[in-house]
Amino acid sequence: MSLSSMTGFARSHGSSGPYSFEWELKSVNAKGFDFRLRLPQGWDDIEADLRKRAADALSRGTVYANLTVKRADAGSTIRINEDVLTSVLKVASELAGRVDAVAPSIDGLMAIKGVIEVSEPEADEAADKAARTAVIASFARALGSLVEMRKREGATLGTVLAQRLDEIETLAKKAEAAPGRKPEAIRSRLAEQVAALLETSDRFDADRLHQEAIMLATKADIREELDRIASHVTQAREMLSKGGAVGRRLDFLSQEFNREVNTCCSKSIDLELTNTGLAMKNVVEQFREQVQNLE
Repeated sequence: MSLSSMTGFARSHGSSGPYSFEWELKSVNAKGFDFRLRLPQGWDDIEADLRKRAADALSRGTVYANLTVKRADAGSTIRINEDVLTSVLKVASELAGRVDAVAPSIDGLMAIKGVIEVSEPEADEAADKAARTAVIASFARALGSLVEMRKREGATLGTVLAQRLDEIETLAKKAEAAPGRKPEAIRSRLAEQVAALLETSDRFDADRLHQEAIMLATKADIREELDRIASHVTQAREMLSKGGAVGRRLDFLSQEFNREVNTCCSKSIDLELTNTGLAMKNVVEQFREQVQNLE
């Protein structure tokens, strides 16, 4: 399976009978899957089908889907009810001789209920059903385009992440080869410090200080951390190779990377090793940021 990004954009449009429509889909990063759908009034009956298709195709990311529909014969028809208007005018004429008032105006007559009739276009069940089928098919095309774009972005991310893993591995090997991380080198530096302390005062117990120095040298060794970093690199490469929805697992692994590198830095008492650890920490952070974009 290929890797997929969580970001993408797609459009699809079409027509069916008197209807023309357009879909616009876009997706962004999210911890889970969230499908936010906007449908015109009267199209809610296709929502369940659309949600199922989206959930089957995508497993992570916030997806915004917007449908715009226009109907060619959607204009309302306006007509004057002649019978009602005649009756209103007749009554107005009769009242004119009995009541001192101005003659009724056109807008006044039109405001009387029943004078103006508005008729909507007749519903065509067959045309409406065909339009809904076409709209769902258009959504499927847009969803397919969105998935393909996310895969293209995922392939690019995979290349970047592989490069970051190579850098982490190189820095880990550099740390392993650093002369300052060897236990004997650490013990030697601590022994020098113990000797300096003994020269300044005779109140220190030399045997006790040497024992403490040996314990500190053992604790300062980063062999275990380097082994775990190498194991994490191998796991990450396997995930990238298999593909699929591995974003969450790689995100967890990036946290483990960070934990081991931090331990390496905290244990280091050598400047070169500390600088290597800080460089590795920077690459791990870049790795984690890119992983946030994966499905």
